[in-house]
Amino acid sequence: MVQWTRDEKRTFLRQRIEARLATLLMESKEYSQALSLLNGLIKEVRRLDDKLLLVDIDLLESKLHFSLRNLPKAKAALTAARTAANAIYVPPAQQGAIDLQSGILHAEEKDYKTAYSYFFEAFESFNALEDPKAVFSLKYMLLCKIMVSQADDVAGIISSKAGLQYLGPDLDAMKAVADAHSKRSLKLFETALRDYKAQLEEDPIVHRHLSSLYDTLLEQNLCRLIEPFSRVEIAHIAELIELPIDHVERKMSQMILDKKFAGTLDQGAGCLVIFDDPKTDAIYPATLETISNVGKVVDSLFGRSAKIMA
Repeated sequence: MVQWTRDEKRTFLRQRIEARLATLLMESKEYSQALSLLNGLIKEVRRLDDKLLLVDIDLLESKLHFSLRNLPKAKAALTAARTAANAIYVPPAQQGAIDLQSGILHAEEKDYKTAYSYFFEAFESFNALEDPKAVFSLKYMLLCKIMVSQADDVAGIISSKAGLQYLGPDLDAMKAVADAHSKRSLKLFETALRDYKAQLEEDPIVHRHLSSLYDTLLEQNLCRLIEPFSRVEIAHIAELIELPIDHVERKMSQMILDKKFAGTLDQGAGCLVIFDDPKTDAIYPATLETISNVGKVVDSLFGRSAKIMA
């Protein structure tokens, strides 16, 4: 089709078909091909000053860079899309797509409150149009609530007038995660991940944030369980937290390396040995301060001697 538009010299039609082709390449994960196609297309569209198409292309470029984990370029492309959108009337569906991408990028930077407001704006736009993307915006809104430890608000949002329209596996999955987070239960968390694999693990955005949440929850639970002990069997900790022994052992070794607590794993005895928090010796900071002060005195004397010699 692109070749036909070139032969017929239909420039505007060709640009739109190429933009559609880049979208299809992104969906099939051919990111490098999609980017090379967009690079040439952006220059051409900017020269013709087709703002509406430029918004689409910049937004697509932002999604591509985000997929390639290049956050600075994704943000720059989104800013360009917003700048172009401010100069023209943007259809509600396109504005919703911009807000959705803005929310995704802010969530990636752990700014969940700002992300929530963007997802809410996107939801409003898509909901008014009865667009299927509305359920994804609502799902990401619930994710933000869970990530800022406001999991109790999830049930209220789902049972609201807007939420009831989109009841289904996506919202059920987020409700299960919210319940697990409220109860600080790793077992319920893992059950939710297993029961709603398509809605949680296969959604790259949700999966990335829930992985971080799971690690935090696991660390908090382990720290709380090992706090009363100076020496404890790993099997006992695994039994208390209801997780496989090898999983617990691997996580505890990682936490020791990350200095989340002081201890060592005695794998021969199958035990975790917890050390007392090392007391910082006050002599070293005092020595450094003394040396620093002596250095200032020497510099001052050198300055005075230089004046006398002059």
